[in-house]
Amino acid sequence: MIKISPSILNCDFSKLGYEIKRIEEAGADMIHIDVMDGVFVPNISFGFPVIDTVKKLTSLPLDVHLMITEPQRYIDEFAQRGADIITFHTESTSEKNIGDIINQIKSHNIKAGLSVKPNTDESVIIPYLPELDMVLIMTVEPGFGGQKMMPFTLNKVKRIRDAANKIGKDIDIQVDGGVGPTNHVEVKASGANVFVVGTAVFKAENPADVINLIKENF
Repeated sequence: MIKISPSILNCDFSKLGYEIKRIEEAGADMIHIDVMDGVFVPNISFGFPVIDTVKKLTSLPLDVHLMITEPQRYIDEFAQRGADIITFHTESTSEKNIGDIINQIKSHNIKAGLSVKPNTDESVIIPYLPELDMVLIMTVEPGFGGQKMMPFTLNKVKRIRDAANKIGKDIDIQVDGGVGPTNHVEVKASGANVFVVGTAVFKAENPADVINLIKENF
């Protein structure tokens, strides 16, 4: 099943309530919230007050993507503020901490996701597939919206899907960065089923047309 997770990084924050209602009515399945600390990536975005606000504005699941160093410091509070899915990066912590952080997320009875940047080998994720609910493959360098997708990253999606199938794991594989109406067919063919879309939806005259196009024929 294809799921659409629009990233509010690309919305008009002066009309946040309107923007969220608009994509909700258009058929979005969750709300993607990019949390950046200016250290792990060269940008600063949202903190706890934004999570609080968005939680009040929608009943859709909050898909929180932590692009921060030492994510274990903040996971408990993001969970308590209403995150339904928390995804963190393999590159943001020591490899020996990854399993503990996954357990920390799941201790709150919410979903756990693990992500890699475009130039990180996806093999680091494979040992954790049995415990994960979602894998996020970054299809651009994280930090800023509006970038073009790096086609080679879809090979990572294929390898993760193959690895999950081998162990009988039905897992969500999310792609984030430059995904939209011009490349959704090849992205779906790679094995991804959760699409983070930003500019393609929030700048569209009719977001439902974009969401329906991505979801069709699957």
